[in-house]
Amino acid sequence: KFNMSKEDYDLMKEIEKANKKDDESEEKKEDEKKDEDKEEEVKALTFDWDGMKDRKAKLTIHSSNLSDATLSKDGEKLYYLTRFEGRYDLWETELRSRDTKKLISLGTGGGSLVWDKDMENLFLLSSGRISKVDLSGGSTKGISISGEMEYDADKERLKMFEHMYIRTKNIFYEPTFHGNDWDMLYKEYQKYIPHTSNGYEFAEVLSEMLGELNVSHAGAGYSTNIDNGDATAALGIFWDYDHKGDGIKITEVIDGGPLDKKSLDIKAGMIIQKIDGESISESKDIASYLNRKADKFTLLEVTDDKGKNAKQITIKPISMGAQNRLLYDRFVRMNEEEVAKKSNGQLGYVHIPGMSDGPYRDIYEDMLGKYLDAKAIIVDTRFNGGGDLVADLAMFFTGKGFITYATEAKVVGGEPTSRWTKPTLTMFNESNYSDGHCYAEGYSNLEIGTTLGMPVPGTCSFAGWEGLPNGGYWGVVPISAKNIDGKWMENLQTEPDIKVKNMPGVINTGRDQQLERAIEELLKEVE
Repeated sequence: KFNMSKEDYDLMKEIEKANKKDDESEEKKEDEKKDEDKEEEVKALTFDWDGMKDRKAKLTIHSSNLSDATLSKDGEKLYYLTRFEGRYDLWETELRSRDTKKLISLGTGGGSLVWDKDMENLFLLSSGRISKVDLSGGSTKGISISGEMEYDADKERLKMFEHMYIRTKNIFYEPTFHGNDWDMLYKEYQKYIPHTSNGYEFAEVLSEMLGELNVSHAGAGYSTNIDNGDATAALGIFWDYDHKGDGIKITEVIDGGPLDKKSLDIKAGMIIQKIDGESISESKDIASYLNRKADKFTLLEVTDDKGKNAKQITIKPISMGAQNRLLYDRFVRMNEEEVAKKSNGQLGYVHIPGMSDGPYRDIYEDMLGKYLDAKAIIVDTRFNGGGDLVADLAMFFTGKGFITYATEAKVVGGEPTSRWTKPTLTMFNESNYSDGHCYAEGYSNLEIGTTLGMPVPGTCSFAGWEGLPNGGYWGVVPISAKNIDGKWMENLQTEPDIKVKNMPGVINTGRDQQLERAIEELLKEVE
């Protein structure tokens, strides 16, 4: 039935309806009436396993980030919570006609869809809220929930502590607990729990106990959100800390920042004298002038380096997080320019900040795009925080050319087209973590290319974080990894082929000694 076209299915339904009408009799009606009072018999489901792999079907017409999905009662429509670029919306697909549309623009986070018992009303649980979904009207209505409960916070902390102990005992990846007596540690730390009076103190005790295991991806934490809390905004500039006198003297305007607009004509050397009419005093912390001003229209008074020619401009400061992203782009751009200049355009440079979809797409685009004609690539993974991309990167960097497309005059392409076939040199340092360490170890073991930088601590393990009822969280390693030699990678330090440290007194002058050496070494391979 599922594979029938809409026309064939409608025809089948009409035939069934006609046959049912012809076959009905008064006796059957009486039997049906009697059966209404009987409890409906539930038959066990049976599955035809033969050829099951041939009975797969993709229900949606597109690929997207799916959070949840459910079928209508008659199985004819699929409702699914998904997003493409922004947040999640509710979509509908008629499975026979394949007609697809966004049913409700929710703009919510991920969630789950649940029908009521009769599959007549659909409910959405998202971001801690429940909404009733009106499928016909294309809207949702929030369901308010209120209630009170009493609980013993001291007993709750004891129970959460016991839960952490039991769960760790059963999921920790290594049976000796790194040589620790876990039962003994439980008894030793349990005596401190009655003396904790809040979530912060409780999390600290958990962290101390889990810290005895000497393992990555472990510990505990607790935090609360403060409405209208302090939040320093950023102007997207560097300023002169040696400037004497009032105001903020600009030394650099960060590309893409609020002041990086041609119409504003802001340059290094200018001085910001006032923010929203308040004079900037050298005796007052600059952060206080920018508190809670992110994304809000803000008036600046700016002068030249002599304090003359004052002008007023209106901008929107950005958050510190947004400025950090601009600084990251600046870091990559500066390194790209240095590599291009010092290699005379022979080498390319990419940076992988984390093991996720976005960075992979970026390096794929750059290496097979603007660096396609480069002789080799420096793959910088310093400060990589992890994720799950090591296998994809290993495959991508180990391509071997086997076909060349050409005319008699020139080469126009070749195979493989989706893998890098030229040399790479990878950089890593002390801040590589989790899958960032997996990558460093894997790249070294497979001898993909030269490695350079500083040793990476052994943290190639999976995280096992879990929320707690009091709003805190804790975690410990349920699964670690072994390298190509069968050694546990947790606490196994990965050494680079060429050890180079960025020295204090040098790095702060703008020199990256590791990158300089990487350029020098990779040029030896391509000359």
